[in-house]
Amino acid sequence: MVLSDRQLEIIDLSIEIIAEQGIQGLTIKNIAKRIGISEPAIYRHFDSKTQILLTILDNFMEMASFMGEAMKMNNDTAGNKIEFMFSKIVDIFIETPSYISVIFSEELFKNEHVLKEKIISILTLNEQTIEYIIKTGQERGEVRTDIECKNLAIIVMGTLRFRIKQWDLNNYKGDIKASGEDLINSLKSIIEK
Repeated sequence: MVLSDRQLEIIDLSIEIIAEQGIQGLTIKNIAKRIGISEPAIYRHFDSKTQILLTILDNFMEMASFMGEAMKMNNDTAGNKIEFMFSKIVDIFIETPSYISVIFSEELFKNEHVLKEKIISILTLNEQTIEYIIKTGQERGEVRTDIECKNLAIIVMGTLRFRIKQWDLNNYKGDIKASGEDLINSLKSIIEK
């Protein structure tokens, strides 16, 4: 879906509002006030707050899909592929820290079925990509085989999630890039043969 300049502005401001006030602060009224247009003007661009959130999540889905395809084409070692994915995800969050409030707010979407399903799809796609990398690494003899690839994928994903969320909760203090690199090196030593 190609978005207009105004739609992109609405999306960017919505992400800022979520980062500042939480998902509860994201209202059409707050978006309109922040942009300086009327509430009905927002509805000319999006049918609802849910559609705005779906558009934000669709962007994450596209990124996850692109990353998954790139990893299938990449012939590097499993450890290096995971390191590459980790660094790209960290770079995205460094560039736009407010994304963390959206992508890690899945518990807030529980009551909105369509949003919950989109989050599940994104998480599943990321898990499948990590599993693919690990399974391929196991087949090549690069990754330990005494632990199932699914369990190793959960360890990798959980580690990334914890480190990113911790950085978010600490108001982005500390060098997430350096601590992420240190963490990925530790993860590589855990999963590699």
